[in-house]
Amino acid sequence: MSGLRLMAVHAHPDDESSKGAATTARYAAEGVEVLVVTLTGGERGSILNPAMDTPGVLDRINEVRREEMAAAAHALGVRQHWLGFVDSGLPEGDPLPPLPEGCFALVPLEESTEALVRVIREFKPQVITTYDENGGYPHPDHIRCHEVSMAAYEAAGDPTKFPDAGEPWTPLKLYYDHGFSMKRLEAFSAEYERIGEPFPLQEWLDRMKQYTQARGDIMGRVTTQIECSKYFPQRDDALRAHATQIDPNGAFFAIPLEMQQRLWPTEEFELAKTRVSTAIPETDLFAGIEDNDR
Repeated sequence: MSGLRLMAVHAHPDDESSKGAATTARYAAEGVEVLVVTLTGGERGSILNPAMDTPGVLDRINEVRREEMAAAAHALGVRQHWLGFVDSGLPEGDPLPPLPEGCFALVPLEESTEALVRVIREFKPQVITTYDENGGYPHPDHIRCHEVSMAAYEAAGDPTKFPDAGEPWTPLKLYYDHGFSMKRLEAFSAEYERIGEPFPLQEWLDRMKQYTQARGDIMGRVTTQIECSKYFPQRDDALRAHATQIDPNGAFFAIPLEMQQRLWPTEEFELAKTRVSTAIPETDLFAGIEDNDR
């Protein structure tokens, strides 16, 4: 796969390990150049692993999260670039408090778009992955990640846009990452029922059913499924590398690896933008891209 380049755009360190991670690991192993672009430093993320919730970690959280990101990128076999914006945090309360001054979600779209365009023009990806209009979930940085990615996809190849940000490069396809769907959870739930054991992700499934009633199952939007079960162990290693964010005894690892590989060996994407002809459904993010596009 020489000459192919994939850019995965994510809001925070750890997102690259929970969304499309096995796909990026597979493409990297097959010779595709893969670059993860992390838009913020995750500075305002909570410590979600009780074992890491100590003053020594909190005092150097920015450095710790960069170390975790480097370890995760190594596990996946990919390169990684920090875009340099500041985590907006997840506002909570009723009414919601204002976002902190200077955070990523409040940076003018033109400014953050130019920063991403610069990286696109330097790396020259044929394919970009990012989040849908809901951000995967409504974190302000995830929604802004969507907005910036879409704007940069359109602007990167336009010589009139951001002329000081490098020579124009036109990416050919843009996908949305889609993670847990109700159908995926139902497949695991049915297997637990078959073997007569309680389903460890029942709360997730119940929440997903409520979400699906409101918006429909995300599988209805999926255009592309990538078989990547061989790389689930690398995905899990990358997740564990983010020790402040991922509890090794938590829900991410509740389903045995063998069961995941057997029942749902793919990761799901939605082709949102394309400049090449391709047949849906797809099994390859680079479907439709010819040698002269490299």
